[in-house]
Amino acid sequence: MKAAAKAGSGNHEVLSRRGGTLAEDLRDELEERIVSGALLPGTRIDEIELAECFKISRTPVREALKALMATGYLEARPRYGVTVAAISIPTLLEMFDTMAVLEGLCAKLAARRASQKEKAALRTVHERLVASIGEGTEEIFYSINWEFHELVYEASHTDFISAQTRALRKRVAAYRKHVTFQPGRMAATIIEHDRIIQAIEAGDPEAAFRAASEHVTLLGDGMADLIASLPPALLRVS
Repeated sequence: MKAAAKAGSGNHEVLSRRGGTLAEDLRDELEERIVSGALLPGTRIDEIELAECFKISRTPVREALKALMATGYLEARPRYGVTVAAISIPTLLEMFDTMAVLEGLCAKLAARRASQKEKAALRTVHERLVASIGEGTEEIFYSINWEFHELVYEASHTDFISAQTRALRKRVAAYRKHVTFQPGRMAATIIEHDRIIQAIEAGDPEAAFRAASEHVTLLGDGMADLIASLPPALLRVS
């Protein structure tokens, strides 16, 4: 299914079973496609087409869509039906500000709690990220970058904080990718990640918080560049 709007065009897929109910597995499948950018904001999600595409009844489809609307991934709008949710510029900036604080807190706690094995893992992933720049594939860089942040969350040894950070990062993933792919941004990311690692390795919580939050925060030209780079479909104008 390249887009939910085409789900009923005669193509069928086997729903990847993850051990949950049909509704839970479909919810996870759609969430992954939204986070990866396979389903962009504004894409129409049709209940009947989804049921036909995955050869399941409409009941688990309805349950999956309701769950995704509750977490903000989908929205129901008059005359549009259910679509992948777009985010307004003011809300997006608030979300980035919040993510900066959460990322900083995870790094701060990682500086206090990370094991030597976890610190070594951060260095290893960082080295892979540096090497990926020479491969010339932005998607590879983005994937390894995601892995780096996951390691920071794990090294924080938290449950609620890391879960909230992951949830927000996934929610803005389609937008964050545009930041990563801005000219010069990948090189800057390498420098900023190194600062985060150095602070964690040194056991300096305040430096780790500052380095991680500054890495995510959008200020001045960075904010303007992000907004200018976003396709209109990614932004909610009303």
